Amino acid sequence: MRAKWANWAMLPRSLKDVVLLALLSLCVWLYLFFAHGRFWLSLPELPPALPEETPDVDIIVPARDEAETIGRVIASLAAQDYRGKFRIILVDDGSSDGTADLAAAAVRPNNVAPLHVVSAQPKPPGWSGKLWAMSQGVALARAPVLLLADADIVHDPRHLATLVARLNSPRVDMVSEMVRLNCSSRAERGLVPAFVYFFQMLYPFARVNDPASRVAAAAGGTMLIRREALDRIGGVASIKGALIDDVTLAKAVKRGGAIYLGHSGLAASIRRYPGVADIWNMITRTAFTQLHYSAVLLVLTLLGLTLVWWVPICEALFGYGWRRMWGLAAFALGSSSYLPTLMRYKRNAVWSLALPLIALFYMAATVSSALQFWRGSGARWKNRDYGAPS
Repeated sequence: MRAKWANWAMLPRSLKDVVLLALLSLCVWLYLFFAHGRFWLSLPELPPALPEETPDVDIIVPARDEAETIGRVIASLAAQDYRGKFRIILVDDGSSDGTADLAAAAVRPNNVAPLHVVSAQPKPPGWSGKLWAMSQGVALARAPVLLLADADIVHDPRHLATLVARLNSPRVDMVSEMVRLNCSSRAERGLVPAFVYFFQMLYPFARVNDPASRVAAAAGGTMLIRREALDRIGGVASIKGALIDDVTLAKAVKRGGAIYLGHSGLAASIRRYPGVADIWNMITRTAFTQLHYSAVLLVLTLLGLTLVWWVPICEALFGYGWRRMWGLAAFALGSSSYLPTLMRYKRNAVWSLALPLIALFYMAATVSSALQFWRGSGARWKNRDYGAPS
């Protein structure tokens, strides 16, 4: 034992730091894998269910230039098999592609749910476009339960009933689901499952669903919320400038009540990201917003991601002795943690070996998001430039 400590003492300080870095990386992965809400399991997922109580529901769909998807979306919402009363409020936010007409044409005469199409008023300063449109739909709603749905999500006929069942038992104030994202193009197959995986890592669903935990998040494509909970936080106006509106809403609601976040087997996004550039733009739109526009948080995030993803693979390939063993163990934990998400998206397990490279792509996009902010361009979406907030 003394000889080992003597050998350690004789090592140069720089080499000691490298050894400790490899061990630290393994310790981080041991924590992430075993103590971070088991985020990697890619659960829970609600099975189809029928609610015992069937309150009225108003479905609010803000839409801007959604001609490609809106017909299928409205048709799926109008065909919901729900025993209670529900209606659809489409808020057309200045579309120039006939979104409203296509939505109206998608509703058949035999559908139970009526469709109300309203034109959004011009967006005032300080509001994000989606939240401004959403607020006008909420102002028209009269039901005690609201479904806030994106204009690119198609729903199984059992979806609304299943969401209401979870809202009531056990009772929560908001139910949100990460719907299945489109994964058809080569770029989507390579990068979209990782987007879901990183979201789970950032917001472990088990902790979101734990009332004792401060972690809160939602997935904006599908959010079922009690009207009383929305009124309690001050309505949509209380988060009017949020670009990451779903997480901001979830945090506000959880301060006064329980929320639920899971994966959906009954809803899917049909929005396409055909190329790598499309996914890059999707990430850069809000990545630096997630870091509260902080250069310090950006640096810490990049260092943390390097420790998590690149130290293990570098040590596994180029280290020796215990360093290599620790690197291999950390890399094995990281790769295996990606497997449930790959299974959800029916991707080959070999993709788990590419996760460090995929992480590098997301790191670069985050840096690009920060550079856009510092140049003053800020976020841009649906032909709107939101500028760089002060």
